[in-house]
Amino acid sequence: MKEVTVTARTATRTATRGVLYVHSAPSALCPHIEWAVSGVLGMPVNLDWTPQPAQSGSYRAELSWSGEAGSAAAIASALRGWNHLRFEITEEPTSTSEGVRFSFTPALGVFHAVTGLHGDIMIPEDRLKAAVVKAALGDTTLLIEIDKLLGKPWDDELESFRYAGDGAPVRWLHQVV
Repeated sequence: MKEVTVTARTATRTATRGVLYVHSAPSALCPHIEWAVSGVLGMPVNLDWTPQPAQSGSYRAELSWSGEAGSAAAIASALRGWNHLRFEITEEPTSTSEGVRFSFTPALGVFHAVTGLHGDIMIPEDRLKAAVVKAALGDTTLLIEIDKLLGKPWDDELESFRYAGDGAPVRWLHQVV
């Protein structure tokens, strides 16, 4: 799969980079995705769309991007309202901002996590405390709540879409050594 790199204009804000993975999109939605991402990055984006083997009639694409810190959130916001779309977007940390990861599926909606320098998901203590309280009340188990905090339901749903076609690279977003 061809990787496209674009660089958005950065003013006084901190520059960062990231990757957008569109795991599946119907063909009619592909130009709208390019238009939405172009609007956020401030320059034209043309993605190299390839058929998605995991879902007949859908397409996948990757985009390496550079832009202002916060661009991943803006792209995720621009894309999150479209059903039949599955995507992930990452943003690397900078000296003034944390890294982030967003995942989206039609069934689960948006998952957001702050990531550390090596890509590990960083869970704030108040969210951990809330998970412990929910588990103590018997509403759920602690394992289920921690899995949600780590994005496991999104990883489970996206796993089959992450595999590229024959010969294309596969990037594992959830495995850090």
